[in-house]
Amino acid sequence: MKGFEHLISIELQAGKKLYFASDFHLGVPNREESLKREKQIVKWLDKISSDASSVFLLGDLFDFWFEYKKAIPKGFVRFQGKMAELSDSGIPIHILKGNHDMWMSDYFRDELGVNIHENPILLNVGERKFMIGHGDGLGKGNCTFKFFTAVFRSKPGRWLFSIIHPNLGVSMAQFWSKISAEKSKIKDKLFLGEKERLFQFSKNIELKTHHDYYIFGHRHLSLEMDISKSSTYFNLGEWFSEGHYLEFDGRQALLKHFPF
Repeated sequence: MKGFEHLISIELQAGKKLYFASDFHLGVPNREESLKREKQIVKWLDKISSDASSVFLLGDLFDFWFEYKKAIPKGFVRFQGKMAELSDSGIPIHILKGNHDMWMSDYFRDELGVNIHENPILLNVGERKFMIGHGDGLGKGNCTFKFFTAVFRSKPGRWLFSIIHPNLGVSMAQFWSKISAEKSKIKDKLFLGEKERLFQFSKNIELKTHHDYYIFGHRHLSLEMDISKSSTYFNLGEWFSEGHYLEFDGRQALLKHFPF
């Protein structure tokens, strides 16, 4: 399917599971709250490590991330260390870039052994078919957001930002992100029912090609909505207050909550 990546099919061993989570937004609203959330995420990764076959993190793990040639944003070492530990133990970790961490490059791959994906993924697990991604830019509408995202993702856009000194660049990005979060705080929690953009996107795809599960983030609402009798749309929500994640054991997908 155009615009999507394909993974080799996964055959789950008995007792093993796939795990999905997104929208950690590490870095906001302040260092203290971000660190508290980071420690909870590490606890969750510890908990699932005993039966995880693979872990899929569907973007916006950081509220801002940019890899300069010789520098990365300060902090988040507990989270990075835990990902390296899981990867070293043989558990594949896949990160699908979100709109807040679109500028990930080769640091996570080279230093932590994590797989980075630019686009949503079509994933086969046994006989079950998944479509997974962060969710930004999918579906109709939201043209202004799509335009600016395309500009920021472009090579010229990335180069222009890279020539700004990291101290200034990171500070600017954190300021913009804080303003954006304040503006969208109420909107992010407003459930739109059948008008949910990613739900409509999934329904339109399902009319052409069947998938058992459509799993996305970005929306900041944990959602489970039936597309048909054999197809379900999930949104993973956020980790500011919810701590939701999805597990798949080879038979069914369950949206769960990790206590804060």
